[in-house]
Amino acid sequence: MGEEWDLAGVGAGPAGSAAALRAAQLRPDLRVLLLDRSGFPRDKPCGDGIAAHGRDELALLGLPALIDDYRPTPRLTVVSPGGLRVSAEAARPNHVVPRRVFDARLVEAARARGVEVRRHRVRELVPDGSWVVLDGRLRARTVVAADGANSAVRRLIGLPAAAERHTALAVRGYADVPESDDVQLIAMQRAGWPAYAWSFPIGDGTANVGFGMLLPRLRAAGAPGRQVLHGRLAELLPDRPARELRAHHLPLSTGRPAPGAGRVLLAGDAAGLINPLTGEGIYYALLSGRLAAEAALESPDDPLTRYRGKLRGALGRHLRTTDVLARLAQSPGFIDAAIATAARRKEVFDLLVEVGLGAGTVPAPLALAVGLRWLRGATGLSR
Repeated sequence: MGEEWDLAGVGAGPAGSAAALRAAQLRPDLRVLLLDRSGFPRDKPCGDGIAAHGRDELALLGLPALIDDYRPTPRLTVVSPGGLRVSAEAARPNHVVPRRVFDARLVEAARARGVEVRRHRVRELVPDGSWVVLDGRLRARTVVAADGANSAVRRLIGLPAAAERHTALAVRGYADVPESDDVQLIAMQRAGWPAYAWSFPIGDGTANVGFGMLLPRLRAAGAPGRQVLHGRLAELLPDRPARELRAHHLPLSTGRPAPGAGRVLLAGDAAGLINPLTGEGIYYALLSGRLAAEAALESPDDPLTRYRGKLRGALGRHLRTTDVLARLAQSPGFIDAAIATAARRKEVFDLLVEVGLGAGTVPAPLALAVGLRWLRGATGLSR
């Protein structure tokens, strides 16, 4: 009959590790398995940013001090497509921790709680009544699929990959910066919009730097993708030549995440849970992994229905907000108007950070104010 597990996580990044950690935290007697095709530590192309909401999730998982040895980055500067700039201290500081470090720490924390961690690539998945059979020999009551943007499990359960129009491609590297640099920078570019570069200082004299844009816009650029991404990164951050450049896909949220099928629950990038405005995904990954584990424990006979409800309760309004804003943001003038408003009103700046890095929503009066400013700029009545 093969090995039997109460919960199996496929993918040991933040989403899969969060699921395993939460299951073991709530029910230490459970048999929990965590699979990944790679050994840890391993590099993962990503912006490495961990927002305050991600820290909240770590605390809920019983790991409040996991990244305390990394210096917070309290300040954020955003440059709009039209060159407007806003710079302020965030209401709560963010952190920048290389995924090589962060993911390995999560895996080790899971192992310390009794989770079985194995290096294994899942190639087959078959429903079998109240079980899911993986590769003919591993049987799990619930599977949390957290195997990333190119999720094999998502394909195995018959769900399509993200549409190209909802997919971004980014290149990430590292650059030398002054050790005193404590400002996260997002520099947007009108050419090929939506497109932006970032520089997120780690605190050790290096920064995670990168550039990303929507895949259809990249294809329309008329040059090889590598040339476009590397070239625009160098153009926007000329003082920070990058090394260790690696590209990665980002399946952006459409506001309607696919939670899974049967006893297989999708979490993190595998569920398309990436903020379409900023590309942030670590908070979503930790949150969705935790919720998937809770659903598996609370409703072992029908975890998918419970998980769908939990996702809707935690992120429903927020994801609908980011979907609408992402459509409006197809116009760079809308972003210019939002940044101009944030530069004058600190509460708007804080709200935009909440929407872009957390689970915030936009009140109707503010949306109207930004919309009117945008329209006035479009008609030449004001900037």
